[in-house]
Amino acid sequence: MDELAKKKCKPCEDDGFPAYTPEQAADMMAHIPEWKLSVDARTITRSFPFKDFKGALEFANRIGKLADEEWHHPDLIVAWGRVEALLTTHSIKGLSENDFIMAAKIDLLLEE
Repeated sequence: MDELAKKKCKPCEDDGFPAYTPEQAADMMAHIPEWKLSVDARTITRSFPFKDFKGALEFANRIGKLADEEWHHPDLIVAWGRVEALLTTHSIKGLSENDFIMAAKIDLLLEE
């Protein structure tokens, strides 16, 4: 995870930037063991528990700040006692290294 968290997300909007294959995505999961890979290997998700809504909202706002800094934005669900994050690279309709970088950086937010 540490190596991924040190990287920066890179734009991948052109056609020459393919999505990870299911095998590549599965290999990357070793770096972010708390996350779950979707059956179609196009998204990764993680649920973060909190004691209340305020804690969940504060964490979601920290993810938002990070996402703006990295120019890679997860889908978030904020609810009482939890934040759910879903990552995918919409422009390539699948996963890229950026998704795994963001997941590793989001995990580090818990340690702060």
